[in-house]
Amino acid sequence: MPTFDLYATDPGDPHWQVPATGAARFSWEYDDGRDRLLALYQKGKDKQWDGQKRIDWELEVDPADPLGTPDESMSLYGTKHWAKLTEKDKGELRQHYASWQFSQFLHGEQGAMVCAARIVESVPDLDAKFYSATQVMDEARHAEIYGRFLHEKIGMLYPINDNLQSLLGDTLRDSRWDMPYLGMQVLIEGLALAAFGMIRDTTDKPLPKQILAYVMQDEARHVAFGRMALRDYYKQLSDAELREREEFVIEGCWLMRDRLRGVEVLENFGIPTAEAEEYSEQSEFLALFRQLLFSRIVPCVKDIGLWGKRLQQAYVDMGVFEMGDSNLDLLMAQDEEIAEKLDAERFAAEEHDRVAEVQEAIDRGTP
Repeated sequence: MPTFDLYATDPGDPHWQVPATGAARFSWEYDDGRDRLLALYQKGKDKQWDGQKRIDWELEVDPADPLGTPDESMSLYGTKHWAKLTEKDKGELRQHYASWQFSQFLHGEQGAMVCAARIVESVPDLDAKFYSATQVMDEARHAEIYGRFLHEKIGMLYPINDNLQSLLGDTLRDSRWDMPYLGMQVLIEGLALAAFGMIRDTTDKPLPKQILAYVMQDEARHVAFGRMALRDYYKQLSDAELREREEFVIEGCWLMRDRLRGVEVLENFGIPTAEAEEYSEQSEFLALFRQLLFSRIVPCVKDIGLWGKRLQQAYVDMGVFEMGDSNLDLLMAQDEEIAEKLDAERFAAEEHDRVAEVQEAIDRGTP
């Protein structure tokens, strides 16, 4: 079925065109590079995988409860509207919320693919071009997987959120070669990693858990790439240049904070925008969710050298300043381990089933 037939609301023009700015840069030095970045490039090649084969698409998903979402996690819970909902209505609400969340993941992954391609084009160093070329393939795979999950298992999509689209546009329109790194690798990817991780760690549904764990294994490398490249580059910038980038981060973080409120879902259920925004702001679950979403961004921003007073104050205002002390390397290592453990458990179970089938065949053939 065409995607446009599955959108919960009209997405508008089927194509969004962002004018390209900046220069394409070639490098004629083919035998020099940073060892850490070349090692990451090698890992990027080694860790390529096929979403058609690694993920068990035969697993069933109930569209009315695709993620095992508790009632308390929905911003409508406890309001006058919640009491009027039937069980069927609540199932539809869960479907819409899951569709909205994974649709933003899908649109973000397409944005990441375009930004990674822009990095290949514009970054001056060949080692960075090599790695970002592997990331383009990673992001294509992620978009393919999220698209398939929404089409085949949820049966519904939502248009791109205005705030996500705004940050993507700002990132792609900027002519400075480091801005796709900062906008995508640090802000959008960092936020996505935290959102993926919260769902991965709370869902009791095996298919979305697989998808998120395997995607996060890739994304951990992408954030490491952004940190590595920007940390080196930002050491060379003037205070004025660093402040410009801090302003971009501040604006982007406010946009990202407001991106994940799900107001569009409530509007689709007939709730006025102002009321929907109020419910989203008052939800204790969403308040915690928004705070935890910055667990990957704040330490990364601090690590790459953007930590001026104005930026620190913005994080105080958002209530996420203390996230700057999070151990980003530990979080990334855990993402790798969870995916590997999930693989090991799945393959062990499949091997057990194969052995049981063989034994059953032997037993049936015994006189």
